[in-house]
Amino acid sequence: MILRDDLQLIYDWVPEGSRVLDLGCGDGELLSALVAHKQCSGYGVEIDTDSVIAAIGRGVNVIQADLEQGLLAFGDHSFDVIVLSQTIQAMQNTETILQDLTRVAGQAIVSFPNFGYWRNRLQIALLGHMPVSERMPYQWYNTPNIHWCTLQDFDRLCAKNNIRVLERAVMTGSKRVDTLPNLLGSLAFYRVG
Repeated sequence: MILRDDLQLIYDWVPEGSRVLDLGCGDGELLSALVAHKQCSGYGVEIDTDSVIAAIGRGVNVIQADLEQGLLAFGDHSFDVIVLSQTIQAMQNTETILQDLTRVAGQAIVSFPNFGYWRNRLQIALLGHMPVSERMPYQWYNTPNIHWCTLQDFDRLCAKNNIRVLERAVMTGSKRVDTLPNLLGSLAFYRVG
């Protein structure tokens, strides 16, 4: 089984046999791997019709829904782990979804592009335009990313909402970043509870 580097890190954090809710599951690649190799069970939630069809094709239980409506359809503690991979920065109601994550599951894994990454800062400061990269291949006018967040911003949001950060990892490309993560890491991963 070969997963994208970012999905592999999330996969490694999910305990075997967990009940998983994958929000913004895309084509279901992660949840399919968790079910097949870690005996997990669960559902994906996705809004894009083509992605829903692809997830169903992988054998993933998927619900087509808009996460902006919240997670009211899911009861308290109905899952062990919720995954929100590279989706939170594209949501209007970031704080509400973060609160819902910790209500519905014992822990959540959240990943997002780190807008504090040095290349992003450089593009703004020296080139005078919003960042465009492999992880963020959009122009300012067509990006789904409506909330620009750094590691420090996410830490503050968790603290404000009394959400404990259980673990954090930062990557650039396929490599983990330990030194100056808010400056040198392009993608952040948090395990919160």
